[in-house]
Amino acid sequence: MDISIQQLVFYMFAVGLIMSALAVVTVRNTVHAALFLVVAFFSSAALWLMLEAEFLAVVLVLVYVGAVMVLFLFVIMMLDINVSRLREGFSAFLPLGALVALLMMGLLIYIVGGDSFGLEKYAEPVRHAADYNNTAELGAVLYTVYMYPFEIASLVLLVAIIAAITLTQRRRQDSRKQDPSRQVLVKKADRLKIIKMEAEKN
Repeated sequence: MDISIQQLVFYMFAVGLIMSALAVVTVRNTVHAALFLVVAFFSSAALWLMLEAEFLAVVLVLVYVGAVMVLFLFVIMMLDINVSRLREGFSAFLPLGALVALLMMGLLIYIVGGDSFGLEKYAEPVRHAADYNNTAELGAVLYTVYMYPFEIASLVLLVAIIAAITLTQRRRQDSRKQDPSRQVLVKKADRLKIIKMEAEKN
């Protein structure tokens, strides 16, 4: 069986993507998990380049690797997450997590399988002309055919951001905070007190 250079490069990046994605959820150190996620993003970008989706590959590297992952690393190091406390209830939720993982794997195999996705028919990406603009084509499809799923995904991300901020917010007992409802009720006599005293002479 002859394997071309393109297939060899594809298998190399595909194996790297799978191994780095598994390492993200299995390593104990959160900083190492974030770095493995960077490797997964680079592998995905290489696969998208092979599918002639240059815009998606560049956006993935610039936005996610260059900005989002740097933010993740800063947040991980600033929060000082106690990994031992997070792993205390790991065994209790392991059966449910395994069931969800199997369901997701079954859905992915059903969707991306050869019968449903047509891998045998479209073994290689469709070749386009030199003046083909995949950015314009992606924008046209994203904001016409997939407009409602795109808006729903943005709402889901907004809810996830609010939930993450709520879960990581810690209340400190020694911190001082302002109460605007009490501040607006303050009168001049409460803030300023004039004391009359005799003048002192040397």
